[in-house]
Amino acid sequence: MSAGFELDTRLAGDTLVVGDLALCRVLLMRDCRYPWLVLVPRQPGKVEVADLAEDERARLWREVDAVGGALRAVAPCDKLNIGALGNIVRQLHVHVVARREGDAAWPGPVWGFGKAEAYAESEAEQLVVAIRRQLAI
Repeated sequence: MSAGFELDTRLAGDTLVVGDLALCRVLLMRDCRYPWLVLVPRQPGKVEVADLAEDERARLWREVDAVGGALRAVAPCDKLNIGALGNIVRQLHVHVVARREGDAAWPGPVWGFGKAEAYAESEAEQLVVAIRRQLAI
């Protein structure tokens, strides 16, 4: 499944690796304003969800659901935002963002709002470990 898979350089630069699920690599965005995960199917050349086979699309949404549950467990939120935009980074990826009323962009979208704020190194690592534990990866 992952032969030939390479993570887009923008995604690699903006994230920390959480780990791999059956289909997707799970990444943490380097922006402490929002607990924000990104799932990237480990298949080369995929741009749209429709580019995946039917069983892979079903797997993707199961993994989105699992990641959303894990994120809510470690970062309680008022709303979970899920989106697959890909206007800048064409590689297929799905954002899962824990939103809280009053967060930096509330109630608007997080995309393009302000400048990312880095996690303290220990804070990011603690969040990654907690998410791995929730996902058993």
